[in-house]
This record gives sequence, C-alpha cells and structure tokens, in this order.
Amino acid sequence: MGYPRFDRRKFLLGASGMALFAGLGPAGRLWATPRFNAYPFSLGVASGDPWPDGFVIWTRLAPEPLAENGGMPMLAVPVRWEVAEDERFGGVVRRGEAIARPELGHSVHVEVDGLRPHRPYWYRFYVERQAPSPTGKVRTAPQTGVAVDRVRIGVAGCQHWEAGSYTAYRHLSQEPELDAIFHYGDYIYEGAGKPGKSIIDAAGNEIARQHAGGEIYTLDQYRRRYAQYKSDHDLQAAHAAAAFLSTWDDHEIDNNWAGSHDQDGTPPEVFALRRHVAMQAWYENMPVRRAQFPRVDGLTMHRRLDYGGLLRVHLMDTRQYRTKQRCDASLLERMRPCRPQDDAGEEQIIGTAQAQWLAQGLESDARWHLLAQQVMMMPYAYPPSRAAGPVNTDSWSGYPRARQRVLDLMRQRAHGNVIVATGDVHKHHAGVIPSNPADLLSTPVATEYVTTSISSGGDGEDMPPTWANVLSDNPHTKLLNDKRGYQVFEVGPRAWRTDVVAVDRVSVTGGEKRVIARLVTEHGKPGVEHA
Repeated sequence: MGYPRFDRRKFLLGASGMALFAGLGPAGRLWATPRFNAYPFSLGVASGDPWPDGFVIWTRLAPEPLAENGGMPMLAVPVRWEVAEDERFGGVVRRGEAIARPELGHSVHVEVDGLRPHRPYWYRFYVERQAPSPTGKVRTAPQTGVAVDRVRIGVAGCQHWEAGSYTAYRHLSQEPELDAIFHYGDYIYEGAGKPGKSIIDAAGNEIARQHAGGEIYTLDQYRRRYAQYKSDHDLQAAHAAAAFLSTWDDHEIDNNWAGSHDQDGTPPEVFALRRHVAMQAWYENMPVRRAQFPRVDGLTMHRRLDYGGLLRVHLMDTRQYRTKQRCDASLLERMRPCRPQDDAGEEQIIGTAQAQWLAQGLESDARWHLLAQQVMMMPYAYPPSRAAGPVNTDSWSGYPRARQRVLDLMRQRAHGNVIVATGDVHKHHAGVIPSNPADLLSTPVATEYVTTSISSGGDGEDMPPTWANVLSDNPHTKLLNDKRGYQVFEVGPRAWRTDVVAVDRVSVTGGEKRVIARLVTEHGKPGVEHA
C-alpha cells in the first residue's frame, strides 16, 4: 500500500492556521512587549460556549479603547493566561500563552480543555510589566447524557449605548449559580451618535452617553464601537460572572438586514463588504470558538451545546440566510427592496442547511430543547397605533411558510419539550406558538419566552397606554411588560421556570430590580402558567 503524497504547501498552510489559533508562531520569533500608556485590559474578560471539558476565554488589549487601534501598536503581543479551581488561583490547572494580533484587533481567544465537567473555574490574563486582568468565573457543562437536576441560564440583549445605563447587567451578574447567559443579539448599534444623549449618575451628575462617531461601515469603526460598549463596567461584570452564549441580530451589522440585503437598497456586492468586516469585528469581540472564525463568505454562527441529558441548546442564526423581507408600510416608505406579500417564491429565514442541522439536533432525547434565537416566532397582533402595522415583517411572521416548516419539524421531532428564547422587540412577552398561526388557539407546539432589552427603548413602563388591548388580542400569550431587564431560566426535569426581571429606570445608574413574574412550563405541555 502506498503512502499519501506529502504536499508541503498544504502542510504549511495548515500549520500556520493552527499556529494562529494556538497563539504560536514560527520558531525563534521574538514577539513585542510594548510599554502601555494605560491598563491594557480596559475591556475586561469574557468566557463562552462551555463544554464538559472546557470553554473559551477571551480578552482584547485596548489601553485607550476609543483611540486609533485601541491605543495598541501594530505588533503581535504575547498574552499569558491561567485557569484555576479557586478564585485565589492557589490551584492552577491550566496555563499557557496566546498572541494578541493586530489582524484580529489584538483580541485573544483561548479554547481551554482537559477540565472536569460541571464545576466552576476562574481565569485571568497577563501581559509583561502590567497588572493582571480582572478575574472571570465560568462553569463547565455537565457530561453529555448524564442526569442533571438543574441548569440556570440568563437571557439578555438589545443594549443600545445611548438609550440608557446597563444596570440590568449588574443585577444579572449577581444572579446565583448561572451556568451561562444567552445573548440574543444587538450587542452594539451601528448608528451615528446623537448629540445630547446622557444618563444621570448616583450623585445627580449628567454623564454623556453618546456614540463615538457617525454610522459605522469599516472594520476600524466596528472595532471602536465594540470598544465603547465593552468599556461599560456593568457589562464587564456580567461577562466576568458567567459564560456567554453569543449570537447576533441585526444591529451588529445594519438595522433589519436580511441575507445579502441591507435596509437602504445598497447593491448586494457592496453590502457584502460591510457585512464581512462587521462579522469579523463580531468574532473578534465575542468569546466564541475557532469554528466561528470568519471566512470570505461569512461565518458559521449557529451551533449546539448540551447540558447533560437535561438540556440541548440550539444557538440559531435568523439573519444570514434570509430572503428579502415582506413589504409593509415602513419598508415602502424607505423605498428599499422588499418582497411583495403575494410573492409565491420560496422564502427562507434560517436557510436550508441550518434547517437540516436543526432537524438533526431535535432528534436528541434531551429532556428539553432550547431554540436560542432572535426574532419572535409566535404570531402576534400589534396595536393599530404601531407605525409599521399590526404584523412585524422582520419577525417569523414575515416568513410564514418558513415558520410553518419549522413548526412542522418541531411537531414531528419534539415532544412538547421545546422552548423558544427570543429578543428583538424590547418587551417581555410569554406565550405559546400555535400549530396553525392563523388560529391562535390551535394546539401549541412550543412555548416562547421573549426577553426585553437591557437599555434599548429607555425606561419604559409596565403597560404602554396604546397596548391596553394587546393581551386580549393575543389569547395565546400570558405576559406583556415594557420595562428594561432580563430573564433567568431555571430548567429542571419536570418544569421550566422563568423569572422575568425588570429594572425601574435606565435613565439613571443604579436602578433597582424587581421580579415582575415567575412563570412555569411543564415538561411535555407547551404553555405558560404563573407560579
């Protein structure tokens, strides 16, 4: 039997790729050890995507976050890291060195493995001649398939910098024993700064809360916007408290983008340039694995995580594979491309390949399945006062045939044990997804919990005046609240419990939280009941 032919070029390309991810380089190369003008870990630390044997840990060197290149020289810089079984780092179990490269915005992604399942770990980073980074805490997932009594997952997103403080993140960081935080998207907003935006601190002083610069289009501009958002200490606290399960929605690239189309009718080949640099910036700033490394044609955001035999999490992408949105009044006013309501062509919201991936994943005998995604799946009748009309065409309701395919899939593969987690609309909702969306009281196939925004929309109120009849118009739902906040899922074998949390104000720092509802879904029985 002959030996395979040795291809030196392919070997070197493969080796260089491994070196990039491992933070290593050609033997004997001397890396830069620059002197920093300020603390290089100004953007904090983060972890993500826990597996039973490890997780991702992340940081990004930026001594001057809003300066050109974050105040970093255009040199590769070595960053040491360590993981311990205790917060004092008396029992370090893993350590190593990675390279913060200018090509990746001086971000560092380390995939730590070889750890024990279902237990907490602590991690931190170092660079030469500097104080260590803040310490982060992260839990590994339970071993796949084993019996698990409880998993706790926070849900958050929609954090417009100019709309208010991130106090909800401070409260979320203090929630006990979180296994992870699902971020449904809108981590940044791409728009230009609006003069005069501010919040009030505890002493009554006005603090500017304005985007730096105009609308963002280039890689450097996206990097700077992430740096501005990540400079918030409450957001940093949430990242340091638990692993993030990071996804995106629209504002990470452009409002209401769909597949190869933006909201302004930009030629697709031109929009592709913006989309690519935005995806690279997302990768650079999220604690995700090398499987999410950007490619010329995009990146694969959707992926799965298992928590023992109790929970399978399907992190979904409802933006990258869409066809054009259906036309509504707001789209026609903007003269942007849209799809006529009577268009009989095949519509997509998650694409064929991702739909097949989801179908395969739902074959698991996990006790619960969580579809962690971005836009509302259940049909919803909005009040007539809504400028865009009663149907949100940016949601699954704008893609009814694509939604029906997923509903049929859940009905065939699952057993009433699917929970859909959603964001986007800046309100808390809870309800069921009917098997026939035209009949809101038809047999439900899944339960949906919609989490409000961290700051987008401002302070809000429990019930907007023009929304008084919305619950009666949507009999398949049990909750509507317009305050800012988050949710916490506590998953057990028999019941899925959801705490719906609101913050009283985001126009000031230090707002107080309250649990506005405690909701329950029984296993095998799609529905929402008050605990």
